[in-house]
Amino acid sequence: MTNSFQALVVNNTEPFSVEIKPLSLEELPAGEVLIKVAYSSVNYKDGLASIPNGNIVRTYPFIPGIDLSGTVVSSADSRFKEGQPVIATSYGIGVSHFGGFSEYARIPADWIVPLPEGLTLREAMIYGTAGFTAALSVQVLEAQGMAPDKGKVLVTGATGGVGGAATAILSKLSYTVTASTGRTEEAGYLQALGASEVISREEAGGSNGKPLDKQLWQAAVDSVGGAPLAAVLSRITYGGAVAASGLTAGTAVPTTVLPFILRGVSLLGIDSVSCPMDKRAPLWQRMAGDMKPAALDLLVDREIMLDALPAALEDILRSNTRGRVLVRLS
Repeated sequence: MTNSFQALVVNNTEPFSVEIKPLSLEELPAGEVLIKVAYSSVNYKDGLASIPNGNIVRTYPFIPGIDLSGTVVSSADSRFKEGQPVIATSYGIGVSHFGGFSEYARIPADWIVPLPEGLTLREAMIYGTAGFTAALSVQVLEAQGMAPDKGKVLVTGATGGVGGAATAILSKLSYTVTASTGRTEEAGYLQALGASEVISREEAGGSNGKPLDKQLWQAAVDSVGGAPLAAVLSRITYGGAVAASGLTAGTAVPTTVLPFILRGVSLLGIDSVSCPMDKRAPLWQRMAGDMKPAALDLLVDREIMLDALPAALEDILRSNTRGRVLVRLS
């Protein structure tokens, strides 16, 4: 194994830089497990990490990439063996700890999940953090009582990473999915993922000023937040719930207590970053099993190599992607 490898490095020197450059293994941060990275993926948070005012990275120089899958090269932890395929997402990866946009990564053992049987390293990164967030949303809603025979389920931001994965997972589990998007020209794509109905962002999140509106959906997977989330809450059926994981429409949700106290609606917060391992690992097993869509590969917008990554990071900040952008490292 060579000591030199390539990585995407951001630095806050004048001028701010994003470049592919050679590093040595000694420059990687501490961690029990050295991984040869096979795939990563591009997330909105990665885009923010690649700009000077993204408020993600605190210490420079830095390697972004909140997701990675690959093969163990060496491990000081007995849970992982040389040659073992693994997944690492969330926690501090790509935020406070060097991430997946690198041919090698050194990761704390407590942040690593063994690759489940039924998933390839590539498929794990088609999911990535976005897919894990979608799966966690679905699982939490099921625990709240969501079931295929209880009515339609809304997915907002459906052409995004979380929304696309949620649409495909829900369809695989036999739910009737209404997909909401600001890009209605992508209706064919969403129907291929399993959406029974595609509506505009305005139809799902437009407000008529009523704190309680017509009851349309038993549940919703929301990655949008803001005022559209308030409108969605007003349209959830009695006893239903919304799993919220995003804020692309803003952090302020101008709602009232009425959906909660008159219809028993629940607003469920979804945090995939700090999800504990005793919940994380079993959910990855479900993602390789009953949740895994036959159309998983349809979620891929494109697959790129490391040298195309700077442009892809710009694209995701401009909302110029559909679904997932995979990064192949080896």
